[in-house]
Amino acid sequence: MTRILGIDPGLQCTGFGVIDSQGQHLDYVASGTIKTGAASQLLPARLKILFDGIREVVGTYGPEVASLEIVFVNVNPQASLMLGQARGACLTALVSKDLEVAEYTALQMKKAVVGHGKAAKHQVQEMVMRLLKLPGLPGPDASDALGLAIMHAQVAKTTQAIQKVTTTNARKSAAFKDGRHY
Repeated sequence: MTRILGIDPGLQCTGFGVIDSQGQHLDYVASGTIKTGAASQLLPARLKILFDGIREVVGTYGPEVASLEIVFVNVNPQASLMLGQARGACLTALVSKDLEVAEYTALQMKKAVVGHGKAAKHQVQEMVMRLLKLPGLPGPDASDALGLAIMHAQVAKTTQAIQKVTTTNARKSAAFKDGRHY
């Protein structure tokens, strides 16, 4: 069994979702949001709330791996920079707890969970509810985070199967400025 933490980063509201994965079976553990308060609050204080909140979630639920959404570039550069800083606070909190972190785009998650990358929030909520057999719809931020955890569970199974058959190396053609490898 593997415990997976999914994080949907946001500066005002960051969603988290925790699942247990064993073979094809997925079990819901917990989900929720970390809210940073009013937009008038100073950015460093809001980033600290995110950092501390993610560390608390990791300490409470003890995941073995984390799945974090990759931020897309928005039409508003200032909003993109702010969201990137929120994501950085989340990523730093995860690695400070020695967690392995996988990164996926929202499009990849929606395609894996709903079946197409342009799915609406309510479609993700519905599919997460069905896949995890929840009694009701999770909130939109929490459902995205649970979707990231579900996606990682699927990807991890596939990666393990491939590694049993062959040795693989990260593709250099998919490197992002010598950083991320997909």
